[in-house]
Amino acid sequence: MLSHGDNAPDFTAHAVVRSASGEGFDQVELSLSKLLGESAKGLILYFYPRAMTPGCTKEACDFRDSLTVWQAAGYNVVGVSPDAPARLEKFAERDGLAFPLISDPEHEVMAAYGAWGEKKNYGKIVTGTIRSTFVINTDGVIDFAQYNVRAAGHVGRLRGQLGLD
Repeated sequence: MLSHGDNAPDFTAHAVVRSASGEGFDQVELSLSKLLGESAKGLILYFYPRAMTPGCTKEACDFRDSLTVWQAAGYNVVGVSPDAPARLEKFAERDGLAFPLISDPEHEVMAAYGAWGEKKNYGKIVTGTIRSTFVINTDGVIDFAQYNVRAAGHVGRLRGQLGLD
């Protein structure tokens, strides 16, 4: 697991992003260095198990509804899941998500961040995505790391912890 002060693992991955025209989506490759280079203060990188499920939709919509707050504070938001790009595009379209969604079907980015592994799910130990969020500054250092977050209320608590409320 990563914690405050650790260097954020670099990555390059396929992502779905809203097209420049604002209509439709493009599939692009994103890297940590590119994302940090486009940000004034840093990156909110969050990992979620599956697009279009109730908890993941709640969390994504909370990030969407707070996007102007994040952007005004100088942060970009990016979600990561094991979903295929086509599913991510549907998710972004259905819920009006204007931030990038990274497709990580091989769990490489998730594993690098400690967001893939054993977890309890309804009392059983399973291997899967560990719902996690990282705040990474423009130097590529982790300012904040949270594992096993709950979807409901997480975004609001994070905003409070970062003094954005």
